[in-house]
Amino acid sequence: MIYVLAALLPPIGLLLNGQPFSALFNLVLIVFCAIFGLIFHVLLLVPSAHAVIAVHMKREDRRHREVVEAIRRHGPPRGYWAP
Repeated sequence: MIYVLAALLPPIGLLLNGQPFSALFNLVLIVFCAIFGLIFHVLLLVPSAHAVIAVHMKREDRRHREVVEAIRRHGPPRGYWAP
């Protein structure tokens, strides 16, 4: 659901994902792309792409931190061999 919101309303999607600086940057990006997007139409997709990528990276970072914390708390998985 957050991906749809990030694609349709990028700054709001970023704010709800806990990324206020990315949302502010996205607002500036929207203004820039709205001006130059009249000439280069592909620029109109840039703010939405930025928001979707930022949301994905934040979620991957959270998932990575959860896995690292679980390994610290419970140890490596059974059968894991580290050199």
